[in-house]
Amino acid sequence: MSALPDLTVVHQDDALVVVDKPSGLLSVPGRGPQGQDCIAHRVQARWPDALIVHRLDMATSGLMVLARGAAWHRQLSIAFAERHVAKRYVALAHGHLADDAGTMDWPLICDWPNRPRQMVDLVEGKPSLTRYRVLQRRPDGNTRVALEPVTGRSHQLRVHMQALGHPLLGDELYAPPEVQALAPRLMLHAEHLALVHPRSGEPVQFNSPPPF
Repeated sequence: MSALPDLTVVHQDDALVVVDKPSGLLSVPGRGPQGQDCIAHRVQARWPDALIVHRLDMATSGLMVLARGAAWHRQLSIAFAERHVAKRYVALAHGHLADDAGTMDWPLICDWPNRPRQMVDLVEGKPSLTRYRVLQRRPDGNTRVALEPVTGRSHQLRVHMQALGHPLLGDELYAPPEVQALAPRLMLHAEHLALVHPRSGEPVQFNSPPPF
């Protein structure tokens, strides 16, 4: 691993860069001067050809992949779009989940009057699927859980956990105030990515231990 200012580089070669995004940092530029500090700009300061392939919510931490140049960007974007990339997150959820593992398949749609919030909509929502596995039922009454998104809808993990009745600690969009107050940040971290390297064609995987 190496470091950019305030950013850990997990891997880099001539085709891709993998970084560990901190919570509170945008993936891509936002509005106005205050929204210009982001993963894209920080990585491009060292590798000007780096292009964002996928995003994490500002409040989410963990692994992000950037492609080095248009050709690798196209190939990696297709891999993400066609679900050829395995992703796993770790989260802290409110309460103790009843089942050790399961799936959540509520369809999701933008809650347009309250955007960027998303919501479950059984009629108009887009198909969405998340697998979950309990890692630890903690003595404090909360649960450490592994989450694997099969689809990649906006805020999918956060909305699915809310719909399951176990919102994520520190979630300012989907948790009630008393659950938001249990953590100083959203307790959601992208800890694992597995994909086929676009140049070598060999499977590679990257890991980042959660900071909570």
